[in-house]
Amino acid sequence: MIEYEGRIGLEVHVQLRTNSKMFCGCSTQYGAPPNTQVCPVCLGYPGAMPMINREAVRLTVISGLMVGARINRRSKFDRKSYFYPDMPKNYQISQYDLPLCEGGAVVFDIDGVEKTVRLARIHLEEDVAKSFHFAGASGIDFNRAGVPLMEIVSMPDLSTPDEALAYLLALKELLMYAGVSDCNLEEGNIRCDVNCSVRPKGGSDLGTKTEIKNLNTFKGVQHALQHELARQISVLEAGGRIVQETRRWDMDAGATFSMRTKEDAHDYRYFPEPDLLPVELDDAVVEQWRAALPETPRARRARFRDEYGLPAYDAGVLAADHEVADFFEATVRHGASPKAASNWIMTEMLRRMSEKSAAVSALKITPEALAGLIGLVDRKTINQATAKELFDEICDRGGDPAALARERGLGQISDSAELEKLVGKAMAENPESVADYRRGKTAAAKFLMGCIMRMSRGRADPREAQRILEERLRIDLPGNAR
Repeated sequence: MIEYEGRIGLEVHVQLRTNSKMFCGCSTQYGAPPNTQVCPVCLGYPGAMPMINREAVRLTVISGLMVGARINRRSKFDRKSYFYPDMPKNYQISQYDLPLCEGGAVVFDIDGVEKTVRLARIHLEEDVAKSFHFAGASGIDFNRAGVPLMEIVSMPDLSTPDEALAYLLALKELLMYAGVSDCNLEEGNIRCDVNCSVRPKGGSDLGTKTEIKNLNTFKGVQHALQHELARQISVLEAGGRIVQETRRWDMDAGATFSMRTKEDAHDYRYFPEPDLLPVELDDAVVEQWRAALPETPRARRARFRDEYGLPAYDAGVLAADHEVADFFEATVRHGASPKAASNWIMTEMLRRMSEKSAAVSALKITPEALAGLIGLVDRKTINQATAKELFDEICDRGGDPAALARERGLGQISDSAELEKLVGKAMAENPESVADYRRGKTAAAKFLMGCIMRMSRGRADPREAQRILEERLRIDLPGNAR
């Protein structure tokens, strides 16, 4: 029995974060009423002349620099001819033989092993319109037509669906760190075409590939590959052959289905776009962009481990979101210990962000306020439970944690005399629990501690209260002196 392995290459289409479209001044804002952000250029009217969006070029070059690609100082745009309702001109302005970026790689870890995926190219093009299909008709919204679209083409260095998912997550992190795209899958900021084939394990030749078009979720890519690789292996094991074709993924059926024979480059009849001059990049400008690059997520994870002594897990969670990582470092700069800041951000802050479906910048709390809150807990001015209450309030309304604690009398009760009174009252009001404890039911002490915390409105120092309670409970046990 022949054992097969997959070979996978991905073409990732990324909408760039620009205010206007690729070749005209129409807005790129998401969610506008259909066909309201259009003009003669993006609708393909005869005689309408395109103009290159400089910001889209800059963001594409920055993406190339982030992955170590070679930046071509001279590139050009081409016409890619195809006929489909979502393409108003019956051709797409794209790049073919002279793209902005060539080469580079994305490096990531999977199952504790470093994986490098080489890139073939990164080029710039215009997006197509969006199709809508109803029960008895179809519609086209041209608001998306002409939005700047960057295509990142990988070499077939991926072997498994899990590797493909890890690659996409790593690529998304890089792009968001660079600020080139919102990478919002729900808004279609990232879409993916998958090229995959199988070959005998250990072989060097690539098998016949199929392409799966327009996958708009990362999990969809993973699931489509799981099915398609298994399908190809089944065909070969049955003595059949793989046909080079384009297939679609049906999520409900959990299967891919043939759409059409796969096109080759000559089918698109590429030729230079006659209405646009070549793009010439100045060396000094490119170096200026390179100097302004942010730290990569991978480098930041390593630095968090080395500089702050964080566990690998903490460093990975914090560095996954650029804003969260910035917030963490700012909190440490305001005096919080790295591990305490990490714990609060990974538990309370990420919980709050999830509840609100909001970025960290949308919360009212500041790094200075979180550092102050952590300081109050460290000095035992307030306990952890009170701190969590204040945290939620500050996230919603802002404010200084120390001032709020003073105003509301939320300071922790650490005075032994006050704690003695609370313990005595809890024991006096719950004699059955005291008796249960002295009969060996130690769980009764937890009930009594709960009573103490309720009476103190969560302000009692739990460790000191626990110590006093246990002392008082043992006083009348047989063999103990009063």
